[in-house]
Amino acid sequence: MSETFSSQSTDSFRELLTLGRCNLLVSTYQAGQLVMVRPQGQGINTHFMAFDRPMGIARRNNEFSIGGAASITTFRNLAAVGPKVGQGDQVDACYLPRKNHITGAIDIHEMGYDKHDKLWFVNTKMSCLATLDQDHSFKPEWRPPFITAYDLTDRCHLNGLGFRDGMPRYVSMLGASDEPGGWRKNKISGGQIMDITTNKVLVDGLCMPHSPRWYKDALWFLSSGSGQLMRMKQGQAPEVVAELPGFTRGLDFIDRYALIGLSQIRESSTFAGLPLTKRVDKRQSGVWVVDTQSGEIVAFLVFTGNVQEVFEIKVLPHQCTAIVDAQSPFIASSYELPQKVLNNLAPADPVQAPLEVASRAHVNGDLEEALSLYRDILKQHPNHPVTNQQYGVCLLDARQWQVGIRQLEKVLQQQPDNAEAMNSLGCAYLELGQDEQAMHYFNQAITTDQQFALAHYNRGKLLLKQKNYAEGWPEYGWRWQTPQFVPFKSDKPQWQGEDISDKTILVHSEQGNGDHIMFWRFLPLLAERCKEVIYFGPENLAPLVAEIPGVSQSRIPGVLDKDLFDVYCPLMSLPQYLEITLDNLPAPKRYIKIPNQVVVSELKGAPKIGLSWAGAASHNNESNRSIDLEQLLTITKDIDAQFYSLQMPLNNEDRALLKKYNVIDLEPELPGYARTAALVDQLDLVISVDTAIAHLAAALGKETWILLCKNADWRWHKSGEHSEWYPTATLFRQEDAGNWRKPLKSIKDRLVDKMHA
Repeated sequence: MSETFSSQSTDSFRELLTLGRCNLLVSTYQAGQLVMVRPQGQGINTHFMAFDRPMGIARRNNEFSIGGAASITTFRNLAAVGPKVGQGDQVDACYLPRKNHITGAIDIHEMGYDKHDKLWFVNTKMSCLATLDQDHSFKPEWRPPFITAYDLTDRCHLNGLGFRDGMPRYVSMLGASDEPGGWRKNKISGGQIMDITTNKVLVDGLCMPHSPRWYKDALWFLSSGSGQLMRMKQGQAPEVVAELPGFTRGLDFIDRYALIGLSQIRESSTFAGLPLTKRVDKRQSGVWVVDTQSGEIVAFLVFTGNVQEVFEIKVLPHQCTAIVDAQSPFIASSYELPQKVLNNLAPADPVQAPLEVASRAHVNGDLEEALSLYRDILKQHPNHPVTNQQYGVCLLDARQWQVGIRQLEKVLQQQPDNAEAMNSLGCAYLELGQDEQAMHYFNQAITTDQQFALAHYNRGKLLLKQKNYAEGWPEYGWRWQTPQFVPFKSDKPQWQGEDISDKTILVHSEQGNGDHIMFWRFLPLLAERCKEVIYFGPENLAPLVAEIPGVSQSRIPGVLDKDLFDVYCPLMSLPQYLEITLDNLPAPKRYIKIPNQVVVSELKGAPKIGLSWAGAASHNNESNRSIDLEQLLTITKDIDAQFYSLQMPLNNEDRALLKKYNVIDLEPELPGYARTAALVDQLDLVISVDTAIAHLAAALGKETWILLCKNADWRWHKSGEHSEWYPTATLFRQEDAGNWRKPLKSIKDRLVDKMHA
């Protein structure tokens, strides 16, 4: 129930990066992610890192900088940290954040360093090029000659910046306007490429140009609205080199190959009527590779999850690059020091180095290797406290429950006040279904350390699972003080149940898509207690939540006007402050409405049954809650119904299995939950594991059969086949951990009965 970030690529894409001995850094402000693209084995690894509206990327020796929502962050390569950060032992470069310069919200677009190491960037809101100034937010350096004054109204949508001979030389803009937002009047053919040294327009009549680049004695640029890569040689007219299946934005080169960012683009007034939308029905998001000599597409990487828009791509000269965010513990323990200081460092702790190796294997999921390494350390240092504790936790991660429990009890004998060991023991007993023992250790951990947020959070989930909502919600609120949750940043107060009848509240989404859908039911109740409700959440859910009664605005990630709201509240904190228990839990049969403008294919067959068998790979319980597709498909045998796949993304093996079992694949129509909802609404029944599809179907009032693992999430409680949250849902629970045989048999029996009813 979390955002899905994944990709698929051609073998030739991996070969290009391998032979070029390089990686790619991709920014996507729409998804709020920086993506490190690296060859790995026989495929491509895409490492995603959350970042606040990343756009332009500038690179120089050993550093790169990212333009964000209101600042520029500089990352520096500390290669020695690479093997320690849990992204593989082959990491040969590791970029950590080192500086952050606050610019204010100026909509930073493309960026670059000149030959004097000065950072230049496009200040799109103020229609100018700017540089950094330590005494000010930024320093305007150049503006188009037709811009008469500075303001923040994005007059010409200046966006692209190209360098030549080490200095900024070329810019692109969407329209030569001196009016606020005036570029929008002629977005189809108002675009220009300009030489800033002469203020001469080199090319005009373009459809939303981007990314001017001087490369191999020619000016290259993208006609984004046409989905084209273009080239202009000295003294010649511009020519189309290649047409691509997406909105082109972001351009870099590896030898003779051009790497181009592609976006699906949103169906909105900004993008309506573009040549691309008329030429290409199914637009892609990813990185496409064009042979600049032949104009042929020779490779591509397509994002198959929640990344619909790419802004910038930058080639990095490393074979395996890691990137570390500002919340990483390695930030506090990684140093750059002069050699003179290094020569005077004290000898290292003899346990530190082998413990780091064991910890790295543990973090990487190589649990057997980690357990072996921990044991080796304990043979030499049997009473080392940290190793003993990490060994116990690793045993639990390997699902060796009893051995792990004994190990952590041994830790408590040595360290009676070790609250972390108590919390780990509580989690172990929770997995074993021994709730009384689990609660004992969570309580003991909190008694030992009253501010131990993780123990409070775990205790909260257990209380909710036990249907004790009155005590559970406040404990669940401790999640915001655990490392895995990043609080919403605002200078406005958080609502905590007080009177807000004259105030506007912003509710921000959290956790996964299924969580959003499940908790939308509280928004109408909230609307009765305030002046206005504004919802802030991911773009793929925005059209659906806009239809929830009481929601006045549905906003997607981006800069929020500070005067837009008076108070805010996390979505999943609403039941605490609305004082929700099982006695007053709103559980309407249907509370989601499909927007009128959504049009999808008409599904054929009777009855029509939807299937979903896996959630996001990043979910911490994914291995337990998902089911093997071929095992699930056994329920379709001899059932006179038309089955539909509601799963995405799919691999080739999945598609082959669906075809074999005569299950219709809906993946091409699924992107965007409004479209998915319109398809689900045509079905008679949905059978799904515990993922967002199950919540969507149940919230639409569809008959929904949900397959639950042995230790299911708190919201399904501990037993029973009915859900207090969803009247149309039926729960099929595992009796033995990892064994789906009995719940699948129950489903098959009910399908047979249903067909003969």
